[in-house]
Amino acid sequence: MALPATQQSRVPASPAIHLAAIALGSNIDSPSASRAERLHAALHALDDPPRTRTLARSDFIETAPVGPIPQGAYLNAAAILETSLEPVALLARLLDIERAQGRDRAREGRWGPRTLDLDLLLYADRIVDQPGLTIPHPRLAERAFVLIPLAQIAPDWVVPGPSAGGQTVAQLLAALTATSGSRP
Repeated sequence: MALPATQQSRVPASPAIHLAAIALGSNIDSPSASRAERLHAALHALDDPPRTRTLARSDFIETAPVGPIPQGAYLNAAAILETSLEPVALLARLLDIERAQGRDRAREGRWGPRTLDLDLLLYADRIVDQPGLTIPHPRLAERAFVLIPLAQIAPDWVVPGPSAGGQTVAQLLAALTATSGSRP
């Protein structure tokens, strides 16, 4: 039944729903949680209707750490979310989930071990460049440990912006594999 015209303007508009791509990683096993348990906990926390809903998740893949600090192998994955949160609010949610899993960004070193690392890779077709948040993720095209799981679930997602040249996730992975000799 339709509302009378006088009441239609009082009905709140539904929030816009967008797709977002998230990278997940962990390389610290502890008595309280394994790497896989931390990734599962993060995926569970991300599935938070009506604000976010997980539409797809990749397999977990084990990868070598990046950077100069000796540390254990990472377990990495990617997820596609449907979200009503704007990018800054979604990033805040990701940081909250990291903290709940024991991550303290203020105390860790760059390239160091992580209980949980959640990165906002893509948000619809938006380009965002502001302090603390860059979308697409600035090193997306350089990271096989991100592109491999993302290509499992979103190979045809066109990455916006000049650095990706409008290529799909699968095309970025193929280019990285060709230049670095990495295996997908």
